[in-house]
Amino acid sequence: MNRLIALDIPANMYPDALLSIWENEDAVTPIDRRLPKNAQQIQLDATMPTHVLRDDGEIYKIDSGSPVKPGDALVMATSGTTSVPKAVVLTMEALKASAIAASTRLQVDPVTDRWLACLPLAHIGGFSVLTKAMFNDIPLTVVNEFNPESVEAETKNGCNIVSLVATAMNRIDASLFKTIVLGGSAPPEILPINCVTTYGMTESGSGCIYDGFPLDGVEMSVRSATASATGDISTHGTGEIMLRGKPLLRCYRDGEDPKDLNGWFATGDMGTMDADGRLQVTGRISEVIITGGEKVSPEQVERILQNHSLVHEVAVIGAPDTEWGERVVACVVPEYPDNPPSLQQLAELVKISLAPWSTPKELRIVNSLPKTSISKIDRKALKNIYRNKI
Repeated sequence: MNRLIALDIPANMYPDALLSIWENEDAVTPIDRRLPKNAQQIQLDATMPTHVLRDDGEIYKIDSGSPVKPGDALVMATSGTTSVPKAVVLTMEALKASAIAASTRLQVDPVTDRWLACLPLAHIGGFSVLTKAMFNDIPLTVVNEFNPESVEAETKNGCNIVSLVATAMNRIDASLFKTIVLGGSAPPEILPINCVTTYGMTESGSGCIYDGFPLDGVEMSVRSATASATGDISTHGTGEIMLRGKPLLRCYRDGEDPKDLNGWFATGDMGTMDADGRLQVTGRISEVIITGGEKVSPEQVERILQNHSLVHEVAVIGAPDTEWGERVVACVVPEYPDNPPSLQQLAELVKISLAPWSTPKELRIVNSLPKTSISKIDRKALKNIYRNKI
């Protein structure tokens, strides 16, 4: 039986823990220690670990867990495109394929280069820094959390390659690094010359499209909106982004394999591929909000805010933000027009159950919310109203 060990440890303990666990042919699943306990439990329910490794270095059994299959190395909960996260199963072969292809594309030199891991390791973008270093014998420094001063200080200790999201990159002197691998939300219009933009997700084993082109071993295509689920795909044009290759997931933890019979994975994102095969991501099919590289489910936040006694009706949307990419905006129809809730009240309610980045950063009091013909909130119309009233 191959164990799935949840890592409830500080980031700097990960490298040694991974070496030990993977040497025993077991798999790992990170616990996001930034989350409140009930949100952690939702992720654990999805990943179903058999054991947990804690700060004392001991591994404890979890009776409700389920073993993984031989070859599985990582089970990671998606970061919330839906209210209930999915748990992605990645094999050791997939992790190695992703790490080696990325290192090759970046031309990382094990003699002169050193990776800095400073993003949350419970997300594939942060975790993959570890595998990029470990599977290519690249020196590595891990810090427990992002801090601009400590990140810049590590450049004096030899760290010259780092993976960041735009929010973090904007808080440091980017010129201190040889290479910045930028993931998360849409990149800023003006990029440092040492920045490499990436596109990917948990299901693709981290970023697999670098500066618009797929890594070696990864295929990319688009499927038009008029094509059926198994319809024709193309190497140019506009449509849903499709991916295929070794870095992709084996399946979800519940056994579902989202790839089609030909191995293509539908990302749920829209993009345009030009005649040279370069991808430009144009938007998301889903309504997920990406703020500072973190994903927020509007429906999940809405369900919590709807419980506030001063809220009659609420809709959550993402609004463009120069620092965070997007910010979470709560559009509220108050229960009592003369006594609307405050932004602070709503933010404090969300913080009880969800991660801090899910809290609304802006409150709009409205008289009504636009609805579709079947009485669902029309988010597109709401976003248009929002933009017109700025």
